[in-house]
Formats: sequence, C-alpha cells, structure tokens
Amino acid sequence: MLKIALPNKGRLSEEVRELFNDAGLEVRARGERALTASLGGEFEAIFVRAQDIPEFVADGAAQAGVTGWDLVNEAGRELEPLMDLEFGRCRLVVAARDESGISRVEDVKEGMRVASCFPRLTQAFFQQRGQKVTVVPVSGAAEIAPHLGIADIVVDLTSTGSTLKMNGLKEVATVLESSARLVAYPRNDSEARRALEELTQALGSVLAARGRRYLMANVPKTSLEQVREVLPGLNGPTVVDVMNGGHFVAVHAVVSSRNLYRTVNALKALGGQGILVTRIERLMA
Repeated sequence: MLKIALPNKGRLSEEVRELFNDAGLEVRARGERALTASLGGEFEAIFVRAQDIPEFVADGAAQAGVTGWDLVNEAGRELEPLMDLEFGRCRLVVAARDESGISRVEDVKEGMRVASCFPRLTQAFFQQRGQKVTVVPVSGAAEIAPHLGIADIVVDLTSTGSTLKMNGLKEVATVLESSARLVAYPRNDSEARRALEELTQALGSVLAARGRRYLMANVPKTSLEQVREVLPGLNGPTVVDVMNGGHFVAVHAVVSSRNLYRTVNALKALGGQGILVTRIERLMA
C-alpha cells in the first residue's frame, strides 16, 4: 500500500482531506491525533508538518505527498510534480514599510537585511537579480521584523495582502506564486507510478467537477440552434427525444455554476420547461 504524506493541521489539511473524501478515498483514522490513516483502503496516509513533506517524499519515506509549492521550492529537493490541486493559493512577496521609500525591488540597496521564513528562495531571488542582501531567517511573523529593526524588508506569504497592510507594509515584487501540489518520489517503480496516475485522475475528476453543474431541460425543437448557444457544455449539449414529447426534446449539458442564473433564465426565455440542475461529484472528460 503506497504511502501519501499529508499536512497534519491547518486550513491546508482540511482542504486536502475534503478533496480525498470527495474522490472516494475517505480518510479513516483511529483517532484525531493518529499519525497514520487509511485512504479508502487504497493508500496509507501519514500526517506530518506541511514543511516536512518535501523531505519525506524526496527521501522515499512516502511515495507521494501534498503540500504548498512554496515549501517544495524552499526545500530544494528533487521531486516529481504531479498536479496542481488549485487551492491554498498564495504569493511569496517582497514587502517594505510604507515610509521606507522602497516602491520597486530595484530600490533595495546593497547590504539591506531581508527577514524571511524562506531563506533559500529569498537568497536565490536576489542573487538572480544581482542584488547583494543579507538574509535574516525567521521562524514566523516576518512582518514585524522591519518595525523591530531586525530587517529592512521582508519576504513573506500573502493571499489577499491584508495582513501586510495591517502591519504597515506594501508589496514590492512577487517571488513565487504558490498553491497546493501533489508531488511524488522521483524514483517510484512502475507499479507505484501506475497507482499514482490513477490517484491523479481521481483527484482531477473532483477538481474538474467543482464550479460546474449538470443541467437538464425540455426545450422546443424549433429553439435548438439558440439552445446550443446557451448550453455549449463540454462538447455541446446532449439532445434526447422525449417519449410523447411532441415538439419538445430533452437537452443535457455540463454548465458553469458561475453563469447558472443567466443560463436558466435564457432557457426559460426560449420556452424551456422542466429545468433541473444537480451537483456533479466527479467529472472525467
């Protein structure tokens, strides 16, 4: 049974568990503090700190793992990226105090001190730009460093920028865009690769279904051309004859939930009846 390293706590852990559950790989643990669990009887989960997952996977202690792309890059270990899980999105940014006079990364002067929980990425970013800075590694709350005189600027994670603004900091440049990723041990054997490919397809089908709905409606045959414009679907709507339907046919399509309100109203305007919308659990193209 392949081992999958998963985050043991925090928002990322909650979203990962939800994704695996939706894919039919229910997390079955003996207790809330259990360090291992069954994933639907198909895989074994091991729960560790998100920042330790790249090391566990790179060393072969787990055949795959889920963690932030920022942590994968900071670890600098050889890993095989399998897929972007599309949640946990954030950015690693350079930020300076509002009154610092630094509005562009070019304004960072030689010898300035940069506080960050990501010293490897920070050093690499400025080295690539030919800027010599002193990196000050911190374990957390990097945004306070400029106010304490520990550093001139920071490199820190942000999703909305609100925490930086609250602490009197402004974004200067983006170092890296991050999200949750499924990564694998680069030297897995063929059997493990096949199992991970199936896992990737299962998780991908859940992600593909999010934000989409399955719509069914009876519409007049004379309106089919207009209906095709309203319901493009994945490959156009599926049209089915309705028994004793007269001049009506049934159309089925996968539609975006974002435009659902307008889509339903457009169908009604074309004479659509019996409109039914349902959620989709998994979608495999």
